[in-house]
Amino acid sequence: MKAIRKCTIGLYSAILCACSVAPPYVKPEIPVPAAYKGAMNATDKWQVAEPADDRNRGQWWLRYQDPTLNRLITRLDVANADLAIAVANFDQANAYARQAQAGLYPTISAQSYVTRNRQSDTRALRSSTQPDVYGDNALGLGASYELDLWGRVRSFALAGTAGAQAAAADLESVKLSLQAELANDYFALRFTDAQQQLLANEVESYSAAVTLTRNRFLGAIDSELNLSRAKAQLDTAKARLSESSAARALYEHAIATLVGETASTFSLDAAVITMTPPEVPLGIPSALLQRRPDISAAERRMAQANAQIGVAKAAFYPTFNLAAAGGFESTYQPGLLTAPNIFWSIGPSALLTIFDAGRRKAVVAQAQAAFEAAGGEYRGTVLHAFQEVEDNLSLSKQLEGESTSLKEAVIDTGHALDLSMNLYREGTISYLEVVIAQTAAQQAQLDEIDVRRKRMQISVSLIRALGGGWSGLTDAKQNTVSNLK
Repeated sequence: MKAIRKCTIGLYSAILCACSVAPPYVKPEIPVPAAYKGAMNATDKWQVAEPADDRNRGQWWLRYQDPTLNRLITRLDVANADLAIAVANFDQANAYARQAQAGLYPTISAQSYVTRNRQSDTRALRSSTQPDVYGDNALGLGASYELDLWGRVRSFALAGTAGAQAAAADLESVKLSLQAELANDYFALRFTDAQQQLLANEVESYSAAVTLTRNRFLGAIDSELNLSRAKAQLDTAKARLSESSAARALYEHAIATLVGETASTFSLDAAVITMTPPEVPLGIPSALLQRRPDISAAERRMAQANAQIGVAKAAFYPTFNLAAAGGFESTYQPGLLTAPNIFWSIGPSALLTIFDAGRRKAVVAQAQAAFEAAGGEYRGTVLHAFQEVEDNLSLSKQLEGESTSLKEAVIDTGHALDLSMNLYREGTISYLEVVIAQTAAQQAQLDEIDVRRKRMQISVSLIRALGGGWSGLTDAKQNTVSNLK
């Protein structure tokens, strides 16, 4: 075994010194801005991302400080069906990479057989002394090894390694997308709870208004028209409350599927909680190329396609194999493992394709085209990533200003409603003025809740655009096969 090990090390060293027909892979350089346009002249809420942050960047949802959301995402990581598929795809790519790397080492096999044979009476060069029926028994070892002079096996192994790393990035990308989807559904559900509470309060308020208007009508103080208007406001509020309940049920069903539970058995108690967008560490734009798992996956697929070019080009050169076999063979089983029955063979072999009607050229052209396509996908992924960050930054800034204005509108319309109700009780104005004030106040409150929901969801989209929980990818890569140089 020591001799075999020394031989393997020697051959491996020789191969490392051998030439490779694969083109050298250079990671694409894409110009990136010095800062995000949407973050320029921003307030102090945008903080520079620190690699040594004591927070676990992978658990980005902890920034929202919501225990229910934390529990739901933990359940998603364990039971989500789409995530299980991504994990299986990663395991498959990792196994394929190990399979590809196995070609760098010799293949050793053992063989044994015991046969009973009869040879033909008319066999060529048959001696009259040879028996018609004879036994053949053998026990031995064989080894074969491809001398990778042109880098075919190395390129194949590099392609497998890059594919496994791309699958690891895909896994993190799927996980991040599912976590963000769950967070968005959860925030939508919670703001629907707030909307339902508002509408329930309005139903109560409008019911009181209907009672007041009816009493005024029965006392011949008010008209039947105003009573009808009050009832219409109440009916409209009830309809909106029912619509809100239906929307909440859909959000709850979506969350159930994400956490791996049937919609029929899953439920979340209603709760109105105060939620504000957390501080999001932007970092510098160049860091986005390392943080986003989809960018990492696209770059690794470029490396994989580049290695496949080397595999295709190596087909133009001869393949050299070194084979060895040895063991014991005899026509009789007794005394099989004795010196006279020893056999062995060792020697190289070579194979070169002379004519294939252009098949190898076509394979090389296909590999080069695949590399160009992978390069285009990488550049497109990077550009799309920067667009997502800038889009969410712009939306976040716009919604922040809109939220401030709507909060003021809620105060103003609420004050106007109080004034109109007082004036109506005094008989100074008609109920139409009250209806107008009620409608304005209700719309302002609903819009303010909706903007708060959008701000929370935009913050999730921004974290996702920045790479969110991408830090787990480093550990995933380390668990794959080593990247060969």
